[in-house]
Amino acid sequence: MSAMPKRPSVQTTAAPLIPESPTYDKLRKAAAGCQACPLWRTGTQTVFGEPEGQPRPGPRVMLVGEQPGDQEDRAGRPFVGPSGRLLDEALEAAGIDRAQVYVTNTVKHFKWTGQGPRRIHAKPTTTEIRACLPWLEAEIRVFRPDVLVCLGATAAQALLGKAFRVTQSRGQPMASEWARVVVATVHPSSILRAPDPRAKEAALEAFVDDLRQVARIIHGLSEGEGAHAPM
Repeated sequence: MSAMPKRPSVQTTAAPLIPESPTYDKLRKAAAGCQACPLWRTGTQTVFGEPEGQPRPGPRVMLVGEQPGDQEDRAGRPFVGPSGRLLDEALEAAGIDRAQVYVTNTVKHFKWTGQGPRRIHAKPTTTEIRACLPWLEAEIRVFRPDVLVCLGATAAQALLGKAFRVTQSRGQPMASEWARVVVATVHPSSILRAPDPRAKEAALEAFVDDLRQVARIIHGLSEGEGAHAPM
């Protein structure tokens, strides 16, 4: 009996795609062709992280969400949809300069389910998150944030461990291998899902309070020494 033909190996991690001596431009270009998990088949394009402006001297801040949404998937940019607009509002209220902020997501393709003409967000699986995580880890190494903010449970658990609970530790500064200070809070999309205007207002206020804590940390680092220089 002849041997069964071997099945082609299936790529289950983006790790082999990370370029040597990575830079932001190298990572973005390499990620554009990523097929490490099946989400590339249904997403319009890879949505890589990006700085919000020209980096300035002072502490660097990285915000990490879960995945791009419908509008982000179409535009190819993170946080440009309803969640991004709410994030802009909250950052301004907290006094955080967007030019210091790099925004990205844990998963780089939009996972969705169809409901008529609409594409509805679907939570990525552990396997999908694990496959995509090397991109985020490489972004962190290149950007070298002083302050890293995890927006929601997916980002927080990907970087801080599955046992981490945002509800128990939100807004609290933590030491981490990923940055000088890590803070976790909710994802802006959770505020948009509030059941009524009063609940939404309360959730937004709590979110801004968490970001004000981040602003205080940024100020403290600015007054001290050792903040990273611009890229």
